[in-house]
This record gives sequence, structure tokens and C-alpha cells, in this order.
Amino acid sequence: MVGVLLWLLTGAMLPRGCAEDSCSWFVTGDPLVALGCLTAVAWRRRFPVPVALAVAVASAASALASGAALLAIGSLAARRRPAEIAPVVAAFVIAPLFTTGLYPVGRPPGSPWIQLSLQLLTAGFAVATGWAVGARRAEVLSLRERARSAEREQTALADRARVLERNRIAREMHDSLAHRISLVALQAGALDHRPDLPDEERAVLVRGIADGSYRALEDLRDVLGVLRAEQPDRPEPPRPSYDRVPALVDDARASGMDVTLTVGATGEPPDALGDVCYRVVREALTNAAKHAPGAPVRITLDGAPGGALGVAVRNGPAARTRTGPPPASGYGLPGLAERVRAVGGTLDHHPAPDGGFTLTARLPWPADEPGRTAGTDEPGPRPSTDEPARPSRPGDEPERRS
Repeated sequence: MVGVLLWLLTGAMLPRGCAEDSCSWFVTGDPLVALGCLTAVAWRRRFPVPVALAVAVASAASALASGAALLAIGSLAARRRPAEIAPVVAAFVIAPLFTTGLYPVGRPPGSPWIQLSLQLLTAGFAVATGWAVGARRAEVLSLRERARSAEREQTALADRARVLERNRIAREMHDSLAHRISLVALQAGALDHRPDLPDEERAVLVRGIADGSYRALEDLRDVLGVLRAEQPDRPEPPRPSYDRVPALVDDARASGMDVTLTVGATGEPPDALGDVCYRVVREALTNAAKHAPGAPVRITLDGAPGGALGVAVRNGPAARTRTGPPPASGYGLPGLAERVRAVGGTLDHHPAPDGGFTLTARLPWPADEPGRTAGTDEPGPRPSTDEPARPSRPGDEPERRS
């Protein structure tokens, strides 16, 4: 459109009745040059600098090609490279000075400077427009790249969250089910190794197996129930805590294990430490039941605020041999080590010289974070201390938790 207007304006400035030879360029040469420039502009994206330079120079000989020249300059300016733009603009501004004889148009004095100024303003407008378009294009590309990057990051975070959640569920299921099932296996092993048991004692063990299986199913239901979105109001299962350690020991004793709990800790540890302490004791009892059936287990809790909460569990060698290798999930001790590290503690486990096994944990106990019973401002109950070893009797029936 710009080229057509300039071409018509030039035609209006030609003298009336000009000779055919003096106006032939305007009628034939100008449109042909414009056609060549329009053809060249189609290649401006592949060869931006050569096309822009050629069209800028050619437009000096064709008023109709001015629009193509401005398009080529604007397209080049969109790349926002001053080293490429400067020579093309210079050619566009200076080239018309050498083509003044193509059109028999009278020019006032000082017209070359006016022409240079107009050419410079026109080129500046084309460069400014192209630069703005290039900046906007770069901004859009940047926003798209940010969106893609954010989407990739969100996908990576979601994948990581799913992996962490799967690991957490695996640890929770291992922690809650392995202990129950190990106690059930311990009682079933007693039935297998003691075929001479009286009917009453055999019935007690059978009830213990049934009770342990029921509790294992309850634990499984609790773990899976938390994952069900259609039951948002379902209460979460009770979390492990320091004051539940004695009940954990009682369950183990009721299943036939010889367990002694000695508590020398002063005060009530924070909830996070109580959670880890409970899990350490539970994992140790589970492993003792699986790997050393019938062995005595000694549990010691000690420490005070401002120091560390120590948890030491040691079991002796197995009192009876197993008929096969114990099952192993691979989540027990590694998962426990992660929990201990999460509170800044250390975990150590190794075989004892007598064939037993020792599991110890040291958990930092801040002096300014006393343990509290949930929902109150009072310290929670402490486990009873110095409990003597109480061998399990076949008549002992595990206490059912509601």
C-alpha cells in the first residue's frame, strides 16, 4: 500500500505531456523493479540480510518498491541485531541520491537534505516497528518456554511426590503389618514346635493368632482408608507415640516373646521423637520375632531434655531353629534409618558376639520442646520404668484395642 501511494504521488508530480522516453521508466521499469523486490521479500526469513540490502538499494529506483523495502527492513529489525540493521538503513537512505535522474521531476534547492531526512525517518519508523515486533515475539517465546519449563518442573515434582508417597505407604504398611504378622507367625511356630500342648493352651494360641490377624487387617484398613478420597472425614489411625511403647511390649509378651523394658529417660520427649522411638522398638521386636524366635529381648530407654533420647534393643540368639529363611521386605531398617535421620538422629545395628542382634538409636532431645499430650498443655504419661522380664504364659490373652 505504501509503495502504491508513493508511485501514484510520483506520477502526479510528473510534467504533463512528458515525452515517452522520459516517462518510460515510470511506466515500465518501476513496476518491474517492484515485482522483483516483492519476489525477493518472500525469501527474507531465510536470507534476511542479503534480501533486505538488495531490496533497500533497488527501492531507490522504484517508488512502487518502497513498501517491499520497508517490509524487508522491519523484518530484519525484528532480529534486533544492530550490526545487521545499520548497513541496510544506510543503503536505503543514501541510494536514492544516485537515482534522481530516473524521474523528470523538478526539485527545489536543498531537496537532497530533505530527501535524506525523509528516508531516514521512514527507515527509523520501519526499524522501530520491526524492533517492537521482535521484542514482543521474544517475550512470547520466553513466556512459552517458561510455561513449558514450569510444566516440566511441575511434572517432575508430581513424579517425585508420587515416588515419595509410594515409599511412605510402603514404609507405613511394613511398619504396621510386619509387626502384627511376625507375632502371628511366632504363635503359629509355637503350635508347630509344641504338638504336645494341652487343648487349653493350644486354644489360647489359636485365639492369639486370630486376634493378631484381626489386628493386622485393622491396621491394613487404616492405612488404605487414609488414601480413599471418597472418605475425607475418616479419622486417621492413631500415630505411634512414646507413651504407647509399654502397650507395644505387652502385645509382644502376649504373643510369647520374653521382653524386658527398662526406662531411664527423664521427662516426656517431643512428639516427633516419641514417634521415632516407638517405630525403633517396633522394628526391633518385629525382627527379633522373625529372625530369633524364642530369644529374650531387652529394651532400654534413657536420656533427658537437652541431651539425646537413647533407644537400645538387644535380642539373644534364636532359642529354636527356623524351618526356612525369614521373609524380608527390604523396607524395615532402611526406612527406619530415614526416619531417624529426619529428626537428626543416628541409627546403628549389628550382630552381637553371642549370635544375637543389637539395634540402637540416638535422637537429639531439645531442652525447650517438652512432650505434650495431644489437645492439652500438660506433659503426657511416661512409660512405666524397670519392668522385669515376664515370660509369656500360654494362658495370657492379648488385650484387644478398640
